[in-house]
Amino acid sequence: LYILWNQTRQQWIGNRPRNRTHHVREPRLSWNVTYDSLLGTNKPFPQPITLSEMVDFLVDVWEQEGMYD
Repeated sequence: LYILWNQTRQQWIGNRPRNRTHHVREPRLSWNVTYDSLLGTNKPFPQPITLSEMVDFLVDVWEQEGMYD
């Protein structure tokens, strides 16, 4: 099972070298993006969005709508 998982993971990430240094990146999401404009379509994002940025975005939306307390 691990071998299959690792092969699938390699397909996802490609042959990028493992670089453990973290670079501070500017946010990819615009400050005025809306839930519908971002997730209301099945088109791919123009550039990758980090998981932490997506989680922050969703928590903000849920808090605004009273869904996350």
